[in-house]
Amino acid sequence: MAREETYDVVIIGAGHNGTTTAAYLAKSGLSVCVLEERPESGGAQETAEPIAGVRIQPHAIANYGGSAPGWEQLELWRYGFRMDWDPRTTVELDTDRYIFTRDGLSRVTDKDKMGWAKIACMLSGLDGFRDLMRSTFWCPPHPAHVELNEDTIPFMQVYKQREPDVWSRELLEMTMFDLMDEWLDTEPFKVSQAYIALSSGAHGHMEGVAIPALCSAATVMPPAIAKPVAARGNMHGYYHALFRCAVAHGATFRACCPVEEIIISEGRAQGVRLRDDATYGPKKIWARKAVISAAHIKPTFLDMIGPQHLDAGFIQRIKDLSLKGGSLYMSHYYTKEEFRYREKYRLPPPKDQFTGAFFNMESREIYFKNVENVLGRQENMTISPDEAMWGMVAASLYDETNPQCTRPGRHINGPLWMMVPTPEYNVGGMDAMDKADEKKKWDEFMRASLACIVENLDDDNLIRIISDTPYEQEQRNTGMLGGSWYGIRCDRDQWWNERPLPELARYRVPGIEGLYLAHQSAAHPGGLCLMAVGYNLMHILIEDEVADPGDWWYASPWYIPDIGKRSAHKGA
Repeated sequence: MAREETYDVVIIGAGHNGTTTAAYLAKSGLSVCVLEERPESGGAQETAEPIAGVRIQPHAIANYGGSAPGWEQLELWRYGFRMDWDPRTTVELDTDRYIFTRDGLSRVTDKDKMGWAKIACMLSGLDGFRDLMRSTFWCPPHPAHVELNEDTIPFMQVYKQREPDVWSRELLEMTMFDLMDEWLDTEPFKVSQAYIALSSGAHGHMEGVAIPALCSAATVMPPAIAKPVAARGNMHGYYHALFRCAVAHGATFRACCPVEEIIISEGRAQGVRLRDDATYGPKKIWARKAVISAAHIKPTFLDMIGPQHLDAGFIQRIKDLSLKGGSLYMSHYYTKEEFRYREKYRLPPPKDQFTGAFFNMESREIYFKNVENVLGRQENMTISPDEAMWGMVAASLYDETNPQCTRPGRHINGPLWMMVPTPEYNVGGMDAMDKADEKKKWDEFMRASLACIVENLDDDNLIRIISDTPYEQEQRNTGMLGGSWYGIRCDRDQWWNERPLPELARYRVPGIEGLYLAHQSAAHPGGLCLMAVGYNLMHILIEDEVADPGDWWYASPWYIPDIGKRSAHKGA
């Protein structure tokens, strides 16, 4: 029988956040073991092949990470990362752009373009946009003793320095719509940006998160957007580079190793006990310095830690955390011919190629009608297909050397994603979208909505719809709370220093030494901002003298260390 092993750090979960953290710690010279429940690492960074030669993205698709320090610090290009993209490039604001509405295409005006560039700090130098993104996502929450106000919140500091005429104390009370009404022009453009924010992170209609919502949309737009839309090999290709980086620096990964218990003795996390069906022989793995849970927050506290180590009131607050941020129903379309836009959505050649869309973005009334279903009544859609809002990535946006479909004479477009109620809160029950007849209705509903802009979605062209309901996504990947990567409701009372609870905001578990959190439901920023949780957590691990990185490391310029702790700033 194999002997029990001991590492400096044991990480539970080999999804994106666990692997990022492993790469950072292994590069710091620590011995790291990452334990994954599934047969394969990667979590939401998954590429599936339901039909030979047809690849789909059931979860993550977009590169929410153009401003991440990890590109430089982890040097992912050394480990196979490839993408035609540079976050330092300028943005051509005079490019023609249109928004899809029921009436046709709405042209984005110069005031829209320049207003967006203004509030996204694109006009204040090449690093203005980068600083705004980093100050919002790639910066750990401040210690509890720091008062949060217009002078201390990082993105407010960026505005004061970069765009003082945008800065005002009222920014901290605004919705994203309030901010856009002040600087932008057309309603469809505003609605489209609010919808991207809604399905990407902070919600555009929530008070007090105007800037996090703005940045949730801006981080998947120029200059941060990648071309092609994802890394070559799609997002799993990106994950492979991250994984290879961690392994190259010595990290050990063990798949098919679900964790049953975090071992806690004398108030300190000592290691983990694996479930009896884990494929690794020894059922205990020990940690000298830290245990990090990159699993989602409820199983972490309610199953792996257990009530004997936690206050009953604290456990109840974990149970009460809202997961009502909405989920995603995703579908891909396998066809004989490439999709063609209907006449009123078609631009002159060469721009007539199908590139996907965000539809239906015509009015705030439509926006709130959709949100009412998802967050209000929390029931399956009661709106008509031509009122449904969704986004879609087309085959043409992938790198032509690594397409989604390699079968001759066949095409795959997607994902098309639509916000729907979180299964746990759906009034029809967890499987409200998964019963055979209901799923068929949903597929036809989304097909009918897509047909509003696509003319050749008839039975002669369509071979198959490949769809994933939120609950199916949850079953594929247990870390996908509600089948949605942002995990919990994204408004002011669950943002930054409040996320997900104030005493957990800086990734430490109170009352248990050496136990940390690294999952989108348990840590800031709470979404798919690439390498953000691992980077932010590193500040805390340096403070606690778990990690001591080399000269390659630099801390966020807005980071404030805890009183009496070692600073994560180099040389401090």
